[in-house]
Amino acid sequence: MNLKQLEYFVAIAEEGQITAAARRLHISQPPLSYELRELERELDTQLVRRGPRGVTLTEAGRLLHERATRILAMATATAREVSSVGKGLTGTLCLAVCDSVAGLAPSARLAELAQLAPDVSLELREGSVPEVLELVTSGIAEVGVVRTPFSTQGLRTRYAPTEPLVAVMPPALERGDELTVLLAQLEDVPIVCDARTAHALGRAPFCVTEDARTTCSCAAAGLGVGLAPRSMLAVCDTGPCFIKTLTEKDLESRAAVVWKADRALSPLAERAVALLGELC
Repeated sequence: MNLKQLEYFVAIAEEGQITAAARRLHISQPPLSYELRELERELDTQLVRRGPRGVTLTEAGRLLHERATRILAMATATAREVSSVGKGLTGTLCLAVCDSVAGLAPSARLAELAQLAPDVSLELREGSVPEVLELVTSGIAEVGVVRTPFSTQGLRTRYAPTEPLVAVMPPALERGDELTVLLAQLEDVPIVCDARTAHALGRAPFCVTEDARTTCSCAAAGLGVGLAPRSMLAVCDTGPCFIKTLTEKDLESRAAVVWKADRALSPLAERAVALLGELC
């Protein structure tokens, strides 16, 4: 089993047809079919089921697709890291960012990378906090930006200042004084927030979202009072809503730049950490 076979198999799995996968790979169909048969022979298991409309993955095929996608990403990251050693500010930086820090990163400060070194390019990956941490710890992403709480084991970190949650209130659901609101004052209104915030609240919200931007959109539509980190207001449309700070300190959080503790950062990643650190 080699990287070429894995690349071919991923294309077949994602396209669902050998003909379409061959077009994607810019090769003819016969060698692709041959490599698939060889892979199945080597692994001594059926990876796909052939049908008149294409192929579907077996259970073994689904497992191989998951692992092959990660292996190919690791191979790309390794090649990028090795080629960048000693070259200074050149190459590609893979940066992973969680959705709840969208108001802070990626920052316009990163544009300085392009100004400092025209040969630099940025590969941006997005996901939840666990997904970003997995990208960093697996070596696929060299630098990540996440939000507390998270496990710092095996990581180096640079934290942003603590920021509160804000309540995004439709006019009909306004509570609190002019600038602040207590969580207790929101007991009689429907709450909209992401799963991490819901866990910290200790109560079931009316609506759980995957992204703070969606939380603010729901609030603007009048579904309930949205709770989101204050920095997210920079990238959210809150419409006619009132914005008030929650006073509870235990609901505050911080963004953080993270990278592997046992990995020497490339010069490009070091510069990116410094630039991202300035927004922190």
